[in-house]
Amino acid sequence: MFGKKKDEQPTQSASAATTDSDSKNYAKPDAGSPAAPARPAMNPDIARRSPDMSAFAPRPSGGAATAPRAPEAEQKKLIVGRDIFLNGEIRTCDSLVVEGKVEAVLSDCRAMDIAGSGEFRGSAEIESADISGRFDGDLVVRQRLTIRATGKVLGKIRYGQLEVERGGVISGTVESLADSAPVPAASGNGR
Repeated sequence: MFGKKKDEQPTQSASAATTDSDSKNYAKPDAGSPAAPARPAMNPDIARRSPDMSAFAPRPSGGAATAPRAPEAEQKKLIVGRDIFLNGEIRTCDSLVVEGKVEAVLSDCRAMDIAGSGEFRGSAEIESADISGRFDGDLVVRQRLTIRATGKVLGKIRYGQLEVERGGVISGTVESLADSAPVPAASGNGR
């Protein structure tokens, strides 16, 4: 039709045309032919694995020697992360962890932990404190105040028990609470 003259005959023989078409046959070979490669049968009944949910299971606490703690969901814990600045009033928390900067009035809180990178400015009245960073202001710790080697506590400080590691700094007005028994503690500035 296109490019052929009516007078011309096809140059291929009929046998050559059939071998070309046979070599390009994409249909499935017969099951009985010896040249057909054996394929493994597909098995749609493969059992699926269930997802691993152990990452969401509650983890056991420290060990048998530690006192049982309330589950994490029931604790009121506030964590001020690194590079976070918090300003205001904090009330009714079980634990405050400061890794960033806080300017606040802290009341009705059980424990405060100021990490090495943390800073707290303001006033706090708590049960216990562990300070590795910096506290500046009025601090009342009814039980134990621990100042780590990298910690600095400046201002008006009142405590039940005091522990200052070598290198820790405490400066300002420092008083023991009257209702607590005298406990031997590290004294002075620790410089």
